[in-house]
Amino acid sequence: MNNILIDDKEIKPSKVVCIGRNYVDHIKELNNETPDNMVFFNKPNSSISQELRFPKNFSSCHYEAEISFVIEENSISAVGFGLDLTLREVQSKLKDKGLPWERAKAFDGSAVFSHFVPFNDSVDDLSVELYINGELKQKGGVDLMINKPLDIIKEVRTFMSFEDGDILMTGTPSGVGKYVVGDIFVGKILKGDKVLVEARFETL
Repeated sequence: MNNILIDDKEIKPSKVVCIGRNYVDHIKELNNETPDNMVFFNKPNSSISQELRFPKNFSSCHYEAEISFVIEENSISAVGFGLDLTLREVQSKLKDKGLPWERAKAFDGSAVFSHFVPFNDSVDDLSVELYINGELKQKGGVDLMINKPLDIIKEVRTFMSFEDGDILMTGTPSGVGKYVVGDIFVGKILKGDKVLVEARFETL
């Protein structure tokens, strides 16, 4: 099974739980409707990677930067930077037909993570930043989320269990787009003005 790192300790999550449409500006940029209820989808362990690779056999793929949490005993235990890679053209066709999103969201290597750091503080002032080739592409935080992390965890538990070590991805702010092989990504998780996590990925 694929793993993540909390400090230097290897953890093997059973799954990645993702919430969609959790930032108003991102909903608008994709011309989506604001959902009445939280929208969830899962990524399997096989989607987890610490490398950023362009998916084979596809001409385009979108990046989505997200604040990501490790869950233990149904609580947040660590925070890191995550990329929810999305085959947008495939997703659009699936949505038009009312079909599940797995082909667009759950492919191998579609959940890219930095290392994680232990975290047991307030999440209210956490934010994410993504730079590609030195240019700021995405920036947003908990203050802009429609559904806050603790509420998301509570809602997930009404229908599904978190195994210790599972990851929660909390949605992406506006600014998503395409990337190509050779692009340099730098992702940051901040608490206020303090950088908690910074990671660099070169697209392979």
